[in-house]
Amino acid sequence: MASALKTVDKFTVTFLVDNCIEWMTKLPPGFTHELRVHLGEHNPPIDPLTGIPFVDFENYCCGAHGFSALIETQVGGSDPQYTLFDTGPESRSIARNVAAMQIPTHKIGRIILSHWHSDHSGGILSFLRIRSQSEHAGSTPPCVVDVHPSRPIARGIAPQGNVIARHPPDPTPEQMREAGAVVELHKEGHAVADGTVWVSGEIPRVTEFEGGLPSSVRWLEKEDSKGEWVKEEHLMDERYAAVNVAGKGLILFSACSHAGIVNVVKDAVATFARPIYMIIGGLHLAGTEFVPRIEPTVDFLANRLRPAPTYVLPMHCSGFAVKIALEKALGEGCVPAGVGHKVEVDGDWEAEKAMFPPSIE
Repeated sequence: MASALKTVDKFTVTFLVDNCIEWMTKLPPGFTHELRVHLGEHNPPIDPLTGIPFVDFENYCCGAHGFSALIETQVGGSDPQYTLFDTGPESRSIARNVAAMQIPTHKIGRIILSHWHSDHSGGILSFLRIRSQSEHAGSTPPCVVDVHPSRPIARGIAPQGNVIARHPPDPTPEQMREAGAVVELHKEGHAVADGTVWVSGEIPRVTEFEGGLPSSVRWLEKEDSKGEWVKEEHLMDERYAAVNVAGKGLILFSACSHAGIVNVVKDAVATFARPIYMIIGGLHLAGTEFVPRIEPTVDFLANRLRPAPTYVLPMHCSGFAVKIALEKALGEGCVPAGVGHKVEVDGDWEAEKAMFPPSIE
C-alpha cells in the first residue's frame, strides 16, 4: 500500500490555524510570512493619502488553540491537489483565516482528520458550509472527509485522575453528510490526493519514553446506560500524513503527536525508507508532565536519526521548552512557524537519483 505514494515535484503548505502568530523572525528560504503573502499576492487596500498598501489587520489571520494546514501537491504538469489537514477548534478561526488567505475552497477535495479531538475537528462543518457557498461549488465534486472510524462519545481532561472538563463533541458523520461531504472511514494507511499524500494507519507505540497522554479519559456507555469515564492514554485513532518530495524526502504532518513524534518518525522511516526532510505540527510536549520526554525526543531528532531532518516546525501543542531545546540542537533547522505562513518546497530529481535511505543509530 505504501508503494502507492507518488513522489511529488512541488509541495506547498499554508497554515490556516495555529496557536502562534509570528511575523518578525527570519525564516529559511521557501518560507513566507503572512504579511508578505498579503502585500505581495492579495491586492491589499491602498492608502489614498500616501499611495502605500495598508497593513489590513481587520482581515488578517487570527490565532486559536488548534491546527489546520492546507497541503498542495503537484506531480509533473498535472493540476495541484489540495488537501486540508485538520480544521482547527471551532467555526470562527477557520472561516476568518480561509478568507484572509484567500483560499480556493472549491479546489479542496479532501479533509484529513488527524484524530478525534475538537481542537482539530471543530471547524469541519464550518469549512464545509463555506465550501458549499463558493461560486464554484456546483461544478466541483463534494469534499471527502477522511476520518478514523473510532469516534468517541466524549473525551475528557483528567489531571491526576480528576476529570475537570470535557472536549466539545466532534462533528458526527451524519452532520458532515448533511453539510454536503462524503465521509470515508479508514483504519489502515492509504494514499489520497491522486496518490500524493499518505494517511497513516495505527501508529505503532514502540518508544519506551513516549507514554501517550496521561490525563486523557474517554466516556464509555454501559449496559445500564449510565456510562463512565475510563483512562485512555493511547489515542489509537491518531494518524499522521506524509508527502514525499523528489530529492528532499518525507514531509510529515503530526497534528498533536499523542502517539509520540519519535514513534511517528520511526513508522514513517520503516514504511517508506526515505529521509525525513520536514516535521510539521504539534509535538505535545507542553506542560510539566512532559518535561522528561523533551531531552530524549530532541536527542532522537538531532542525533540518532540519520540524516537528521532539515527542518522541524514545532507548532500548536509543542510548548515553549521544546522549541528552545530544538533550536539549540538544530539551529535554524527549528523554524518558528505560525498561522498565515506559507512554505514552498521544489523537488530535485538529480538529487533524487543520489538519495540514500535513512538510518537510526
